[in-house]
Amino acid sequence: MLAGCGGSFLSGAGPTKGAIVNGAQGEAPYELIDLSAQTIAQYMRPAEPALSKAVSPTPAPDIRLVPGDVISAVISDSAVEGALFAPLSAGGTVFDSLRVDSQGMISVPYAGRVKVSGLTLTRVEEALRTRLKNIATDPQVHVEMVGDLSGSVLVAGAVASPGRFSAMQGPLTLLDAINQAGGPTLEPHLIRVVVRTGSKVSSFGYDEIMSGKNMPVPPRSEIIVERARQRFVAMGAVTKPGLFDLPSRNPSLLEVLGTVGGLSERAADARGVFVFRLNDHPANGEPMAQVFRLDMRDPASMFLARQFLVKPEDAVYVTNAVVYEAQKIISPIVQVLILGRTIEGL
Repeated sequence: MLAGCGGSFLSGAGPTKGAIVNGAQGEAPYELIDLSAQTIAQYMRPAEPALSKAVSPTPAPDIRLVPGDVISAVISDSAVEGALFAPLSAGGTVFDSLRVDSQGMISVPYAGRVKVSGLTLTRVEEALRTRLKNIATDPQVHVEMVGDLSGSVLVAGAVASPGRFSAMQGPLTLLDAINQAGGPTLEPHLIRVVVRTGSKVSSFGYDEIMSGKNMPVPPRSEIIVERARQRFVAMGAVTKPGLFDLPSRNPSLLEVLGTVGGLSERAADARGVFVFRLNDHPANGEPMAQVFRLDMRDPASMFLARQFLVKPEDAVYVTNAVVYEAQKIISPIVQVLILGRTIEGL
């Protein structure tokens, strides 16, 4: 009787195998797909992409000063006597900590306050020479960056050492900046990288960046390394039900079942392994529900499970065996009968 009813009248933590199959045959709003050698082609894991031999270009952008930058300036005077600045042969006069104030200006002796915000270092040298040409003899000016807020990159989120990192040693790429921040604290396929440049925002998978999509980062960019929503739910008669991260970039159903400890030997109906998925319809973009069924009693199912791609937000559900459902009802009854007989015998 239990086999004929499919266990539908017994308690459980989710729908029975019969309810899922019968729902698809009725008016239930989902499509039931039996996985087989004939149907699995469009649901298979993609092949690993070919390795890229390209490296990221590293153009050197013009650094333009912003308030908060710190520069140093060396100014020399070619006059023999009465010079305002030391001669070049003596190393010139060094001003080693000129901070750009909130108004975008620096203060240099004899030159006064000079507007430098938005200027490159070369333009700053020209501006200082212009200011000093009437009070010094053939002044020479050399400017270097000391603290480059304007050329630095901020890295925050799921990295070992978040912070602001300088581009003074050369242009930074995404990988450069993230590595300077100590590298990510999650596995590559679980990471999303958001890059804000002030004019646009972009999002990348970290494993894509490592596979050849590394790129230069403009000065003053913000790089946010965050957890990607690469998760699945395991329910029913599995060893460890719950919410889990996907085990790899393109995980198979076999990998996912291994992550949750496989089917419960005591409770699972191996013929009732289901994957629930919500997709956008290719024609109109409306939600489209699909339910995939795999009979793990069939030896060929191991190969099918190894090929089937599990996607983020999928739900893997294994139905209970009918005998196990029956035991959940019979065992308490037997315990009550035994307890009653024990009480009668006292």
